[in-house]
Amino acid sequence: MGTPARKRRRTPAKEQTWSIPRLEEWGLSRGQQRLLVIIASVAGVLVAAVVLTFVVGSLGNDFVPQRATAAAISTQPRPDAYKGWVSPKLFAPIAQSKADPAPLTLKDIFAERVLKEGKITLKLAAGTKLDADCSVAVWGQGLVDQLAQSGCTQAARGVYASADGRYVAQYTLLNLRDTASADALVQSLTALHRGGWTNPLESGRARFPADGYTEASGHAMGHYAGLVWIGRTDGAEPGPKDDFVSLSLAVRGAEKVVFRRVVAATPPS
Repeated sequence: MGTPARKRRRTPAKEQTWSIPRLEEWGLSRGQQRLLVIIASVAGVLVAAVVLTFVVGSLGNDFVPQRATAAAISTQPRPDAYKGWVSPKLFAPIAQSKADPAPLTLKDIFAERVLKEGKITLKLAAGTKLDADCSVAVWGQGLVDQLAQSGCTQAARGVYASADGRYVAQYTLLNLRDTASADALVQSLTALHRGGWTNPLESGRARFPADGYTEASGHAMGHYAGLVWIGRTDGAEPGPKDDFVSLSLAVRGAEKVVFRRVVAATPPS
């Protein structure tokens, strides 16, 4: 009789670890990350959630900066280029402010004083501000009116400087009535930013130079709208060595608070 064939042992399946690095960096536990995926439910929406952190990469890549015409030029500081993004379905649990009633706090938004993305390291300057009157945080009557129509109840601002002193960035988070209001705001700013924008916070070297070149983007996230404003401290336009994509992504680290609110507003399954 021949030697019986040996049964091949099955290699035990490795325990599967589940984590989205970007969300883990933002302080969400694996359970919370799973919950976000459940919220997304379909692959296309999940991809949109991941792309949310990278979509600003189109700044300087797929659109031509829109310069203000001579008639629209203002002495107030404003970005030379702007791009707006409507809210992905991931933020549906906080589509209405009544589903997320707890007010924002500076501690929640700007808890981390250092934000990193790629080779960019941003440090939060002393300048942070939270206004219950949103009109105080902006200039331009058109923008003031739009915020009033959007039911804006809070405007939080924080200014950052890069560790090498090359860049300045400001993040503004607006607490609005609903997703429709947030979407309308970030889209209307495509033209509205030429005659109205957020007031800059200044702290030491973290300041936008007068008449310097800057770029901005607006991101609707449920009933919130986040406004990113970036530039070089010397006011020059970005060159080949300037990574404005990573700079934009770094300052958006302040949006961690919004992701946490999505989790908090989602009913347990």
